[in-house]
Amino acid sequence: MSNPVESPIRWAALDSPIGAIAVAWHDTTVVAVEMRATAARDAWDAPDRPADPSGRILRSVERAGGTALAAGADSSPVPKAFAAYFEGELGALDRLGAAPLWGTPFQRQIWMLLREIPAGSTCTYGQLGARAGRPGACRAVGGAVGANPVSLVLPCHRVVGASGRLTGFGGGLERKLWLLRHEGAPFSAPRRVAVP
Repeated sequence: MSNPVESPIRWAALDSPIGAIAVAWHDTTVVAVEMRATAARDAWDAPDRPADPSGRILRSVERAGGTALAAGADSSPVPKAFAAYFEGELGALDRLGAAPLWGTPFQRQIWMLLREIPAGSTCTYGQLGARAGRPGACRAVGGAVGANPVSLVLPCHRVVGASGRLTGFGGGLERKLWLLRHEGAPFSAPRRVAVP
């Protein structure tokens, strides 16, 4: 299922402490966020999907039937909100809307529930499934969380395993670790994740 695509969609490549990211939006509603590909994400992606965030964002918008127009990072409140978040204003992304370009009804339900996890907090896959009315659907919830096309704004990095341990993140566990530390959230780090 896809949303009707508002055209044109603006986008910008941004530098951040977790590496280059690209963000696409319409007005102040974010429709896609992309990070540099990781080995874990490559296993899920189509083989022809670009590794760089800008190429990934353009491909996402194109596949959804939209037209992406480059925008300067200083010309919109969207890039400014991302900059503010990375500078420590943890609620900055909460002021933006989120409308993923695609997703099943179940995925969209899970993605919107991610917005209810405040910065500095975490939630388990089981807790998220219970909130969605599907308490035994941890695996399906994990699949939906992993497919989130609007990361950071829909904060999938705040979802952890039942023990509080960091589990998969399409952007890579190193980025998830950085984001949770940035937000002051409780978690148990896996043994093999490099600390940024």
